Amino acid sequence: MANEYRTHSCGELRKTNINQEVRLAGFVQKIRNLGKMQFIDLRDEAGITQIVVNEDLSEKCKDISNECTLTVLGKVVERSSKNEKIPTGDIEIIASDIKVLGKCRSVLPFEINSQNSNVREDLRLEYRFLDLRNEKIHNNIRMRSKILKDFRTEMDSLGFIEIQTPILANSSPEGARDFLVPSRIHPGEFYALPQAPQQFKQLLMVSGFEKYYQIAPCFRDEDPRADRSPGEFYQLDFEMSFVGQEEVFKVLETVVPNVFEKNTTWKVDRGPFIRIPYKEAMEKYGTDKPDLRNPLIISDVTDVFENTEFNAFKGKTVKVIVTKNMEDKPRKFFDMMSEYAVEELGAKGLAWVKVDNDKNLTGGISKFIDESRKQKLFEKLEINENSAIFFIADEFEKAQKIAGGVRIKLGTELDLLEKEVYRFCLIIDFPMYELSDEGTIDFNHNPFSMPQGGMDALMNKDPLDIYAYQYDLVCNGYEVSSGAVRNHDQEIMIKAFEIAGYTEEDVKNKFGALFNAFSYGTPPHAGAAPGIDRLIMLLAQEDNLREVIAFPKNKKARDVMMNAPSKVFDKQLKEAHIKIELDD
Repeated sequence: MANEYRTHSCGELRKTNINQEVRLAGFVQKIRNLGKMQFIDLRDEAGITQIVVNEDLSEKCKDISNECTLTVLGKVVERSSKNEKIPTGDIEIIASDIKVLGKCRSVLPFEINSQNSNVREDLRLEYRFLDLRNEKIHNNIRMRSKILKDFRTEMDSLGFIEIQTPILANSSPEGARDFLVPSRIHPGEFYALPQAPQQFKQLLMVSGFEKYYQIAPCFRDEDPRADRSPGEFYQLDFEMSFVGQEEVFKVLETVVPNVFEKNTTWKVDRGPFIRIPYKEAMEKYGTDKPDLRNPLIISDVTDVFENTEFNAFKGKTVKVIVTKNMEDKPRKFFDMMSEYAVEELGAKGLAWVKVDNDKNLTGGISKFIDESRKQKLFEKLEINENSAIFFIADEFEKAQKIAGGVRIKLGTELDLLEKEVYRFCLIIDFPMYELSDEGTIDFNHNPFSMPQGGMDALMNKDPLDIYAYQYDLVCNGYEVSSGAVRNHDQEIMIKAFEIAGYTEEDVKNKFGALFNAFSYGTPPHAGAAPGIDRLIMLLAQEDNLREVIAFPKNKKARDVMMNAPSKVFDKQLKEAHIKIELDD
């Protein structure tokens, strides 16, 4: 049976269709009323076609408003006034019949095809079904579909097989809060939504599936950020047997650039990617996710200010960033940077000096830098005429992080970032452990990682000096993938968790299946998990994940369209054996 609503899509008609009778269906983009004649721009996913409505059809058009859905029967003719901005601009449809398929309220909550810059985000999300009609957002979701398909094609071509793992799983200490799901059948017991398919993919390696992947939903009860979706997100989860980190890197260096090149006109780094040890990343960039488009490098000059009487530097770690061509920058630029460092980065201040044409230090704290220290700075740093030096002084780790934030801000404000390029790097050699806020030893990254040096390192080294076979893939300042060589040895697993304060019984209880499986001939294995949402955000050239997710949560982790989370009936709570007690 022929389609009763349309014979063609709005965006596919061309001059070759002139004199044909066609039926189109779509949304009303715009109506222009010229009295005896009306023009309607009709839109579907393929594009827009202009419909000409003569006076004899005016009665049928009286209730038509923007965003109604119509089906239109008419003849294709050549336009006298052509529109070069759209592919269908050479033709128009002389309507012989119009039928309203779906009425739309005459007053919309916001203009659908605006840039949404002046529309409150919660209003957009409340009416997300309308917001998704916006061409830019609509195309982001279509692009997302294509990227997912491209990832699957790449993984299939490398011999990986797609396997789905459970959504209802067990609670596991993997770095974030679990979402708990009460069991009706087992009173007082809970499932947990998986933070990642970590244990399941390792069990698949034990099962002999040597190359696994899936587009995996992951659930973490974390606070939202612009680049982190609250509650749920997707990753390209993959794992391989009988490999080390080099084989994982080859997969990342093949799959990710291939997918990027299929979906952008920008330059894309090809493998092998630059590798940066974690400690070096923190020293040079002040972050473990450095944006390599930014040429600025952080240097340490603590030794230059040893025994200084300048109170702001006394007994502190001192980091510096040197910027070029600063002769035209007024005092208010330096004041703005200082204010940013204090208010946004938590710095106590941001010291600075300028370098004039004769390489003299001027302004800022120049009077506190004697000739000897000035010469040491010039010997240690690449300082040219008309440069500026920004100083960050604080406790070691805080100084690193503040300097990292200052570097990012300077790169943006001075327009230093390389344009239209995706720059990748691999961060390697993460510490296995870190000190928690309470001063105890905790896992730094992934508790299932293999320590470098194996059991010998765990037995004989300071835990804070042990590296792990862990790695992140970074693109343009975003962590876009994380992975590790897995700990597949039961004894090493017990010892690794023991250092972090877990007993053997804890390990057996928390990771019973994995612990048990490691007794049955486990192959060495490794993997990674590129973050799908963040990669798509980069390719869509957006700054916010919510722009590439069909139905996202808002900044407060609430779905304002579906009103989730929400209260439930007492009957539902009773069936799940739950009693609510709220703090006063």
